[in-house]
Order: sequence, then structure tokens, then C-alpha cells
Amino acid sequence: MTHSLSRRSFLGLTGATGLAAALSACGGGTKLGAGETAPSPAATFSGGEYSGPKVTLDFWNGFTGGDGPHMRAMLDAFNKAYSGRIEVRNVTRQWADLYPAVPTAIAAGKGPDVAVIHNDWISTFAARQVLIPLDDVVGALGLTESDFIPAVWKAGEYDGKRYSVPLDVHCLGDYWNTDHLGKIGLKEAPADKAAYGEALKGLKDAGIEHPFWMPNKWPAHLMFMSLVWQFGGQLYSEDGLQALWGSDAGEQALAWMVEQIDKGFSPEKVAIDSQYAAFKNGKVSLTWDGIWQINDLKTNAPSLKWDLSPVPNIGGTPAVWSASHNFVLTAQAGRDANKVQAAKFFIDYMSERSNEWAKAGMIPARNSVRQDPQVASLPQIALAENLDVFHFIPALPGVGDVQTKALELAVAKAVLKQSSPADALKEGVATANKLLADNKRKYAK
Repeated sequence: MTHSLSRRSFLGLTGATGLAAALSACGGGTKLGAGETAPSPAATFSGGEYSGPKVTLDFWNGFTGGDGPHMRAMLDAFNKAYSGRIEVRNVTRQWADLYPAVPTAIAAGKGPDVAVIHNDWISTFAARQVLIPLDDVVGALGLTESDFIPAVWKAGEYDGKRYSVPLDVHCLGDYWNTDHLGKIGLKEAPADKAAYGEALKGLKDAGIEHPFWMPNKWPAHLMFMSLVWQFGGQLYSEDGLQALWGSDAGEQALAWMVEQIDKGFSPEKVAIDSQYAAFKNGKVSLTWDGIWQINDLKTNAPSLKWDLSPVPNIGGTPAVWSASHNFVLTAQAGRDANKVQAAKFFIDYMSERSNEWAKAGMIPARNSVRQDPQVASLPQIALAENLDVFHFIPALPGVGDVQTKALELAVAKAVLKQSSPADALKEGVATANKLLADNKRKYAK
């Protein structure tokens, strides 16, 4: 899970340009479900056992990396349990290819019946009626916010309806070289702004030339969003018409990122993913990256001595960018009542038995799974001790386009010293607000 996974995740989580093109190919602003009305959810789910005829479900996901074997193990268990009744066919694609392909494939009847998508795509697909609500599933099973990490539960709602059942949370963490920090007498990662600065200075004085590399691309935008929330800011207004990351909080966040270069803790112009490669090779003391790197470090850097902690509280309020993989039911399945029922049994089964998924380095969204002793001992679970720290990109249709064309470019310009943080953010917000207005019209009901 090195460069390829990071870049893939970057595209999957934030890139909506391809989807916009796909939607245009399907008729621009038209809905993809059933004309001007929402796709039919067919029979209401009531739990129990599946009693319909045998059906085959196509299940699309982007688990092409080290997480793939764990998902396949879960699928094998389901297919064995429902042998002769429900068969789930695994269709795996790169995230960057999956998202634009879903609407066109469903329109042609050749897409997924059920899928896993990231939380920030739920609103876009729901607005285009690519998805079917799952309120009856969570109602029949008695699932509520109290059964899940609250932030990830809320991320599955759009326009008053629930469109997903969350599988996990994945977030940034602070990876640190235990040998390096041991040289300056630290047995734990520094946890706040002052301690972090002191540690970086101590590491530099101890001979680590650049102890904390600052990227300008992946995962710079994830670091920036984490810091915006830490400094008390928000990303977008509730009505989805204003970008708020150009506020004082945003300027403080971006200024701190640039400051790490100015102080010599990071070299300039860090290439994408090179900060992680440098950490993996023992050159960097601390780096912020996703928890999906845990298994890569275990497998491909066996001699590296490292640990994982929550990202430090730089701004005063603990917060970290987070995302989630979510099970969704598509409008294609909605054309067959038996497929709808079978897919709902599948989603419930996979959510409830996601212990295996924790081995992929993810934090299970379901509280009961995280409390399993075998899961609770995994390194990423320590990042979920304070559930309030998890922050998600708001559920705004088309928000991925705004992220890639405005927020990410603003961060890159400042970190590359092409603009001051204030100027980069001002320009980025102006672009973002135009895109938000366009999206409001594009995704109008």
C-alpha cells in the first residue's frame, strides 16, 4: 500500500470530474433511477432469513490493494453461508475508474447491484438517484447512531434518508520512528503544537536533517482539513453555497504547514508519497498518513521500528480528517425485488461480521466489532478512543469536484511557495464558490 494505494485513495476520495462527465453522458441533469421519480426500494426489509429464489448479485468495490484479500475472505464466508440462495460476484476496480463507471453501467443494466463507496460520494449518487434508501434495513435491525461511530453514521444520510450502512472509518494517523524519538528521550509521540515543535527541533539538532516532510499533494489536503477543524473552522456552509476553509482557521492551518518548511524541518517541493517512502526507509522521524499503511509497514518494512498515534492537536481542538467505506444498494438492483432483498441481507451480514475487515488496517464502524478482544488489540483501534475527533467532508453533491479544483490547488500553491497562504486561500475560495453554485444548479431536485 505505497504509492499506488495512496494515489488511488486520493483519486477515489476526492475526484469527481470523471463522474460529472459520466453523468453528462447519461443525460446531464436527469436522474438515473426511474425518470423523475426515485428508484423503487421494492419490498420492505424485515430481517429474518432470505426466502426468495436464488439470485446473483454483482458487488463492485475498489479493494485492489492489501485490503482485497480480507474483503474476499468476508465474501467467501457469505457465499458459503447463503449457498444455493444468494451468490455474490466480486467485481474489483481501481477507485478512480469505479466512480465514473457506476452511473453509466447502471443506466445500461450492467452495473453493480450492491457496492462499497466512500462517504463523500453518497450525496452525489443519491442526488442522481443511483442509490436506493436503506431506512427499512436499519429500522428492521434496530440499528441506530448508538451502534456506530456517530460521525460515520451521520455521513450516510442525505436529504433526510439513509443511503448507506458504514463498514469502517479510516483516518490520518501520526506514524513515528521509535528509534529517532528515543534519541531525544521521547517514548511517545508529541501530542500538541508546542511539544511537536520542540521535538522536531530536537530531532534536527540530533542529526535528522528533515524530520517531518511536508507534502504539497497527497496527503497535504487531508492534513490541511484536519488542521482547519483543529483551529475551529469548517469546510463549507450548511447550505453548500460557501467555502469556509479560507477563514482565519484555514489561514492558520496552511501557515503552520508552510512553517515546517521555513524552519527546515521539511525539504521544499516534496514529491507525492515521497514523505511516506522516506519514513519507510528510516529517513523521516514523523509522518501523517492513512491507517491503511499499517499493513504495508508490517509487511514491507519489517526492520523499521515504528508506532502510531493520533495526529497531534496543533490548533487547540482535537480533530482529524476521516472517511468511510459504505455499503450501498443501487437502482439497478431496484428493478428486481428479489435482488433488493438479497442485497439487504448481504449488507447486514457484512456489517455485523466485519472483524476480518479490521485486519485490513481499518477501524470498524460498528461498536460491537471494535469491542471484540481480537480487534481491540489492533494498532488503529487506539485512534478511536475519542470518537469526537473524526471529521468528514460534508455530504454535498459534487463536493469532490470542489476539493480537487479549488481546495487542493490552494494548499499546493502555498506549500510550493507560489502564493502566500492568504492569497492561495482567497483564490481557491473564489473558485470553490463558483463550483458550489454550479453544483447547486446541477444537482437541483
